[in-house]
Amino acid sequence: MTRLEYAGLGCGIGGEADFLREGMEHNPGRHCAAQATKFLTRPIPNAKAESIVETLNSCGAIPANVEVVVAPPSLQLMTVKGALRPEVSVSLQNTCVKDGYAAATGEISPAMATDAGIQWVILGHSERRAGFGTQEGESDELVATKCKVAIDGGMSVIACIGEQLEDRQAERTLEVVLNQNLAAIASKLTPADYDKVVIAYEPVWAIGTGLTASPQQAQEVHAAIRKWLVENVSVDVAKAMRIIYGGSVKAANCEALSAEPDIDGFLVGGASLKPEFVEVFQAAAAGLQG
Repeated sequence: MTRLEYAGLGCGIGGEADFLREGMEHNPGRHCAAQATKFLTRPIPNAKAESIVETLNSCGAIPANVEVVVAPPSLQLMTVKGALRPEVSVSLQNTCVKDGYAAATGEISPAMATDAGIQWVILGHSERRAGFGTQEGESDELVATKCKVAIDGGMSVIACIGEQLEDRQAERTLEVVLNQNLAAIASKLTPADYDKVVIAYEPVWAIGTGLTASPQQAQEVHAAIRKWLVENVSVDVAKAMRIIYGGSVKAANCEALSAEPDIDGFLVGGASLKPEFVEVFQAAAAGLQG
């Protein structure tokens, strides 16, 4: 697999960061660069979408060891898909908890997505977990069920997990990320399902707040996620899993983040609306080679 770049935290965890260096060699094969723009709260006009497409189409060769995925709003999805170069995949920002063509007004099912040639979906994004206005946020159980339904429907999933500021301050980061978010998803999956999963760690308190996590702090959580997979799923799944980082990634910090052994790409937000998104996935490629 490739490193995934996707366009779209401060206490130390302690004890986890050196796990892979001591326990096993991790080689995801391909990094993943996913462009997770904040479309849900900041819609973009068609002209901006066209500009992003033009940037990606004209940026030169995309490194072979990087997979680039973009997730425009649903209304622009097929237009973007038709205009983008074939090396860049397109993702939905959400799919329905029901598959097929059953009555679910306003929803997009995995069957509808795959019929349209869309193979990726982001699920459990921090904004959907938090909810919108008076709309209740999505629970761990709901996110996990959506992941299983999407995978069974033939899609690949970018599954988002992460803690709020109050969790970090209370030293509950790993309790939330591992024992709540990740455990719920894992409870629904078969061993074969993990081939269709990329995990995106979103330290929610470091997104658009001015607070930042050091590369070492991000690495600590990523290493803990991989260790949990070893202990609760399998060594093979842990080795192959692409775990990408989504905490205010931009050109200024992506190179240092890419140097960490368990950061396999990025979920990029605001920076994905700018030409610097190209610098982010180029940094991911360099990090994999290093």
